[in-house]
Amino acid sequence: MAKKEKNGKPGRGAKQPRPASATDPAEAQAKALMFDIDSAELPDWIENGAMQSGGYPYAEKLKRADYEDALLPLQIELLKLQVHVQKTGARVVMLFEGRDAAGKGGSIAAIMAHLNPRHARSVALTKPTEAERGQWYFQRYIAHLPTRGDMVLFDRSWYNRAGVERVMGFCDNEQLADFLREAPELEGMLVRDGIHLFKFYLTIGREAQLKRFHERRHDPLKQWKLTDIDLAAMTKWDDYSKAQHDLFRFTHTATSPWTVIRANDQRRARLEAIRVILSTLDYEGKDPRIVAAPDPRIVGSGPEYFYGQ
Repeated sequence: MAKKEKNGKPGRGAKQPRPASATDPAEAQAKALMFDIDSAELPDWIENGAMQSGGYPYAEKLKRADYEDALLPLQIELLKLQVHVQKTGARVVMLFEGRDAAGKGGSIAAIMAHLNPRHARSVALTKPTEAERGQWYFQRYIAHLPTRGDMVLFDRSWYNRAGVERVMGFCDNEQLADFLREAPELEGMLVRDGIHLFKFYLTIGREAQLKRFHERRHDPLKQWKLTDIDLAAMTKWDDYSKAQHDLFRFTHTATSPWTVIRANDQRRARLEAIRVILSTLDYEGKDPRIVAAPDPRIVGSGPEYFYGQ
């Protein structure tokens, strides 16, 4: 008999459903163009296909009780890590990138929930001011890097240039080329100076994204999350895919690698982001019974993660 899932991972011998097959790109684009986000009724092709869209390996969300049982011990380990960072004067930077509605903010919130806010903070910059547009591109981000003993989590980062700015036409080809060349050089300097740098990219399937956009449109508590950029993203899936592929091709390096997390299930994605952090860094009192290796079915750094959806 297959064992029950525990802590967000399949039990030994558990049979997992096969990922849904990829939808024809032209058909998917046509459906997205026809999708009426203002209609209160979510189409069946989105509702039924969202969870396993993009080849996601799990057919159902992790149950809330299982998620909470797994999350609390991991958050306690994060507190141990923070104490270690403060004692040793380490500096930790985490970049959260990905498609719109992939769950970057929720992952950051799960990490930050119980940390001391004096030494851990989230940074989510708005569009640049007129003065910032006249600065070196990286300048406004560098101002938020941590001092000794601190952790900083970026909800989108300098990689805005390679994603949103590129797709929406907010930068030109020369600016993009400069960025793709300079970002790895900057990150190399940060790492050589002793900063622990994590670069997370959260991916989701097309139907999963449309379902989340629909929730944002119709849930009064989430409507503030739906932006004009989000609405434009519904018809620019392929453009974002091309931008994503180039981002990995030029900026995934041995010094500052990307970690991709498949995030159709936001609960699993949050748990795995924390596991990546805890399993990478050494700290006093680490509990190996809690700090398990990330789930390789949804976490990885390789072509199968970089160049799919």
